[in-house]
Amino acid sequence: MKVGLERIASYLHLFENKRVGLITNPTGVDHHLNSGVDLMYEKVHLTALFSPEHGIRGNLQAGVHQELYVDEKTNVMVYSLYGPTRKPTKEMLDQIDVLVFDMQDVGARFYTYLYTMAYAMIACQEENKTFVVLDRPNPLGGLKVEGNLLNLDYRSFVGYYELPQRFGLTIGELALLFNDIYHIGVDLKVIPMEGWTRNMFYRDTGLTWIAPSPNIPTAETCFPYIATCLFEGTNVSEGRGTTKPFHYVGAPWLKADEVIDKFNSYDLKGIQLRKQYFTPMFSKHANVLCAGVEFHITDLNKADLVYAGVVLFKIIQASHQEFELLPPFREGSHRFINLLVGDSFLDKDKIDLDHIKHVFDTNEKTFMKLKEKYHLYAL
Repeated sequence: MKVGLERIASYLHLFENKRVGLITNPTGVDHHLNSGVDLMYEKVHLTALFSPEHGIRGNLQAGVHQELYVDEKTNVMVYSLYGPTRKPTKEMLDQIDVLVFDMQDVGARFYTYLYTMAYAMIACQEENKTFVVLDRPNPLGGLKVEGNLLNLDYRSFVGYYELPQRFGLTIGELALLFNDIYHIGVDLKVIPMEGWTRNMFYRDTGLTWIAPSPNIPTAETCFPYIATCLFEGTNVSEGRGTTKPFHYVGAPWLKADEVIDKFNSYDLKGIQLRKQYFTPMFSKHANVLCAGVEFHITDLNKADLVYAGVVLFKIIQASHQEFELLPPFREGSHRFINLLVGDSFLDKDKIDLDHIKHVFDTNEKTFMKLKEKYHLYAL
């Protein structure tokens, strides 16, 4: 199979006599792990680079914002899309005619690269620039949809459009949906993959996994991530600072055996929990021994991961007085848990699990019908 980057030669007409900008990071590579920056520099007139968090070559530490720098290898100017400027400005786009997007996402609504792309699409429409997506696989596959549709009252950079937590589209297909459903209206081109089918997980592609961010070290991490990312909005560790982020959930006070017994009573298919002690090196409960659970997925096709995460959340919340939701980052804003969920039902604790499951089922069916219109790939 080939990713969009590897099919550039068949689409050079899109870039002929054009100044080209590229949004990328270390995941933008071919089968031989050659950087898309270098490949594009050889094939087109590359005049600007645009960087999310960590820099286009992974040369910036997490949280480091560097407004402007020159790429060490190509001598092309790099503009930051992380920090105060998340949307390319007119001055940035004045340097180009075509803006290309090539980054590996993880298939989850709360992963910010989706909105880096969306903001760039909006900016290109405003400045009459062409936007090109080099398509890559959805690590979670292209079939299954999970979770609730985002309530737009809880819009943020971890959820900007009415998507479920697991949306089952490639980044290129998602761009087509954004452009149409949300009326962005940019001149959009998608360079599709060759050989990818909707039933493929990342492990089926033959591609080497490059971590898109430090806490998604393996393609397998993407699966528990959509279940346990909720705990980022609580005082429970989601495994950051360990060797298995998002596989571990725990706290110094967590009663793991009780949690596992209650979780098992729900008889959720394809998922098992195992008691696990861990000591995070940083983030929540740094350097403190935590009792917790390890999230094991035994059947990727049967597991309802988002719902399992909510079940685990409700069990821990109900059985631990120490459990807390983190306060908003800024006064007057929503709690982070609401931004991750895309609604307030876990914050307010207004509805029970049966009702949540009904909401999930209804929203999943709605989105499943919607997304089929934008499929570029068959089974």
